Amino acid sequence: MIDKELLKQVREIEIRTKGLVNQVFSGEYHSVFKGRGMEFSEVREYQFGDDIRNIDWNVTARFGHPYVKIFEEERELTVIMMVDLSGSLAFGSKEKTKQRIAAEVSAILSFSALKNNDKVGLLLFTDKIEKFVPPRKGRKHVLRIVREVLSFKPEGNQTNLKVALEYLNRAVKKRAIVFLLSDFIDEGFEKILRIVSKKHDLIGLVLEDKREKEIPKIGLVKFVDPETQQESWIDTNSRFFQQNFITYTKQLSERRKFIFRSNKIDSVNIRTGENYIKPLVQFFKLRERRW
Repeated sequence: MIDKELLKQVREIEIRTKGLVNQVFSGEYHSVFKGRGMEFSEVREYQFGDDIRNIDWNVTARFGHPYVKIFEEERELTVIMMVDLSGSLAFGSKEKTKQRIAAEVSAILSFSALKNNDKVGLLLFTDKIEKFVPPRKGRKHVLRIVREVLSFKPEGNQTNLKVALEYLNRAVKKRAIVFLLSDFIDEGFEKILRIVSKKHDLIGLVLEDKREKEIPKIGLVKFVDPETQQESWIDTNSRFFQQNFITYTKQLSERRKFIFRSNKIDSVNIRTGENYIKPLVQFFKLRERRW
């Protein structure tokens, strides 16, 4: 049974994100993500300016004057929402957690795909594969995806991007658009990431929180690792701690950027507590200019 509060949250996300799709993202999505190729549609009589390379010589010979072949973009695409549900995604220093933001962003992208008649699938993972929902069309299917991202209770608690990417590589045979939503706090996934990015159009959506990069000086604080549950008492006033923490977060960010850049993978940084529409719009416009 689905409780009323969850249904209310899903409905709120649907209303908000469908409005954004209609106002902002629909046209950009269509122009940025191209179909698999061109397929034959029909023939018609030659008109001035037509490419002579498209002349259908068999039909031309039959009717005694030139006809050309008309091609249309093979539009239908497959979109996979690949969402990290490890313990760190339950964190959020503002009113929304990274998991909640992941649900909203998944909804925007899924409704954009739905409006363009594309299929959408879902892969939820932690340090194991939690759930795979095969790609389908339809509003009910998209709402199911939003509900799963928002409320799914994973068995695992840690992150293993390697396992998730290997599963995706086996499960999705044809080329797809893959949105990987994670905080990317993991190691050892670079090789399979490179393989997947060559097979699919892979986009990294990096979910962050301000407090993961900046901790205020508020004295002695008990920290709990959300993935290992390890507890540590930290003096946040310590200059040694503050310097080490800044160095660590900077190295993590630079390493992530290097992995994306060296594999020619587009990425978008999304922070809880901040408007995620702006970075998404910038991403679409960047891709559109590139096309």
